[in-house]
Amino acid sequence: MNLSKNFTVAELCKSELAIRRSIDNTPTETIISNLQALVVNVLQPTRDSIGPIVINSGYRSPAVNVAVGGSPTSDHCLGMAADIEIAGYDNKMLAKFIEQNFKFTQLILEFYEDGQPSSGWVHVSFDPTDLKCQCLRAVKQNGKTVYLKGI
Repeated sequence: MNLSKNFTVAELCKSELAIRRSIDNTPTETIISNLQALVVNVLQPTRDSIGPIVINSGYRSPAVNVAVGGSPTSDHCLGMAADIEIAGYDNKMLAKFIEQNFKFTQLILEFYEDGQPSSGWVHVSFDPTDLKCQCLRAVKQNGKTVYLKGI
């Protein structure tokens, strides 16, 4: 099922971990609607402007989310978030592009190392009822993930 001209439900729901562990990651109609809002409002326009997007993680069923060690309140479980990259494009620049051009709920530049353009990834979430445009940077400090304000 297509969510836009370049994105499908299958690619936003694909999980290698779910496949390996035989965990059901089938989205409900509500989840599909949420994925479509994310795609239409952020992912497709970003792709149209910069180029093909790689979806590292999209929808996660609660069981998949537990298996990957995700937050129990993750927007991934609602179909409202995706972790993305664009091959050959600096992930920090990708985050800044989204920050400057779209409304979103949360934007996190995760585990990016300055001077290493392909390091880390970008997490973006879209909840049309909560477009707070929160920008964070996830880093490891003393072995723990810490979220700093700003990209």
